[in-house]
Amino acid sequence: MSTLRDQLERMSIVITDIGDFRSVEKFRPRDIVLSSSFIAAAAQLPELATAVDEGLKWAQRAAGSNMPPRDYVVRLGIDWLAVQLGIRLLGIIPGRIAVDLDARLANDVRGLVERARWLISHFDAGGAPRSRVLMRIPATWEGIRSAEILEKEGIHACLTLVFGMHQAVAAAEARATLVAPLVGRIVDWHRHQSGIETYSPAEDPGVAFVRRIYNYYRHHNFSTEVMAGSFRNLEEVTELAGCDRLLVAPNFLAGLAMTQTMLPRRLDPIAARVAPIPRVAVDEASFRSAHANDTLAKDKLSEGLYGFGRAALALEKQIGERLDFLVDGKRRNLVRELFQVFDLDGDGVISREEWAGSTEVFDALDMNGDGLIDFDEVGAGLGAAFRLSDRIR
Repeated sequence: MSTLRDQLERMSIVITDIGDFRSVEKFRPRDIVLSSSFIAAAAQLPELATAVDEGLKWAQRAAGSNMPPRDYVVRLGIDWLAVQLGIRLLGIIPGRIAVDLDARLANDVRGLVERARWLISHFDAGGAPRSRVLMRIPATWEGIRSAEILEKEGIHACLTLVFGMHQAVAAAEARATLVAPLVGRIVDWHRHQSGIETYSPAEDPGVAFVRRIYNYYRHHNFSTEVMAGSFRNLEEVTELAGCDRLLVAPNFLAGLAMTQTMLPRRLDPIAARVAPIPRVAVDEASFRSAHANDTLAKDKLSEGLYGFGRAALALEKQIGERLDFLVDGKRRNLVRELFQVFDLDGDGVISREEWAGSTEVFDALDMNGDGLIDFDEVGAGLGAAFRLSDRIR
């Protein structure tokens, strides 16, 4: 008899759920999510340090001015790094990458669409097939509308943080490539609300939600795929045998590979097509009304957006510190070069006689008033000038 994993892989596309760059070679997952946390972990690896620095240098040039705003350079550098990591990963894995769009744009259709277009244009330039690149977008009303626009342009979307049927139905109507309901987060919410610690596999609320989405999609012939993830136990995985895609942690996959027993198909497109499932109409008003009345979806979407936003901020801080290091290093070189121009006798200080600039500038740089300017005083003055130019911008 074959293992549970072997049987499951004959019914569903099973994807190893990993969150770091080095695990790619070990586990060889089919697909990968390029989240902010994945990029942050990758950016700390010594073997990718040069790529991070190259990305920031590229971003400084691409920003198009001598002193571009720091935050803009950081964001450009992160996007460039996401593209470069994505292209590298596509050379290793057989499937697709999903690139996170900034969750702080979740209510901004234009912002989401523009970010996705920028990213896909650079994937295009790098030779990555569009069929292998997804834009991962939070399933707000605006996120779903942006997915609809992008899909019409041949840019594929994965809608995440799907916790309510109104989100799932709207995603299918928008012709999104993929929706990604999170089984474990739904179970966690129900446990907290009900006080029930353990659910039977068939009654697991996360499993039931995924089953409902799958049956709705297959009954009404939507092409949108369902990828369930965030599992809390093996029974949740096996209870969704037949789902389009299953994102499963390595430890659960190991458990499935060690078990030999019969695994019946739980989600069946033929059964779904003959089930009595009425079609639901969703427009903006009904979506917002349903969301306001769906406490689970409202709570978990809000929580997810907050978490994604925090992760994005942490990544920006990390990359921003690297940018500061690069820029400060350049400033020290500039200070040294400037200092050597005026320190004619090489004694480590610039006197008034050696200074060729204005008296006012000399006095401003001579912070201790001793009639001499040392290296640190030149550096402090130059740094103040950079900070002033930042404020002016």
